[in-house]
Amino acid sequence: MTVCVIIPALNEAESIGVVLAAIPAGLAAEVIVVDNGSTDDTAARALAAGARVVREDRRGYGFACAAGVAATQADIMVFLDADLSDFPEEMAALLAPIQSGQADLVLGSRFLAGNLSRSVMPPQQRFGNWLASRLMQRLYRIPVTDLSPFRAVRRDVLLALDMREMTYGWPTEMMVKAARRGYRLTEIAVRYRARYAGRSKVSGTVRGAILAAYYILGTTLRYAWQ
Repeated sequence: MTVCVIIPALNEAESIGVVLAAIPAGLAAEVIVVDNGSTDDTAARALAAGARVVREDRRGYGFACAAGVAATQADIMVFLDADLSDFPEEMAALLAPIQSGQADLVLGSRFLAGNLSRSVMPPQQRFGNWLASRLMQRLYRIPVTDLSPFRAVRRDVLLALDMREMTYGWPTEMMVKAARRGYRLTEIAVRYRARYAGRSKVSGTVRGAILAAYYILGTTLRYAWQ
């Protein structure tokens, strides 16, 4: 099965080259960086590092992910952030349950690894993850502990989910729709660290944190009664 790594990026020029260099050689058939309207050198540095760059000017995490999906025909897609907070070296472990036929969607859980500090994940982000995960456990009967964007999914499964949420709720929609339709979800423990440079678009600002919470919780609840 062919693998494509999709990296949504907005003004991550300082980190994108480091992220791309950390992806294990030979693991993916292609790496797509989706430039979500950057005003810095993100696209140029991604190209220089060997990635394929797709431009998506409509701001929104979901729009960026969807543009990457539309640009590839790979059998498995891995979603990875552009700030180096995840460890691309762990991608083989993320892919293994799908490649062995044991899962359709694999989620990297930062909480299962048990090494998160307040400096790595601020309290508001930690609480938001805890609350959304508990709601998913209760409403959808899925044993998830994290909403980590570092994940792998079969292409046919993702297309069948008919993704509609084009903002911060995109990862949440993927999880709840997969659960409702009976796809096999599993989590693996992954490490997590502070971003390489710059400030988070979500936890780094009050507005970003509020918007993320609104879309994530709204998406979690909306599909429970459909």
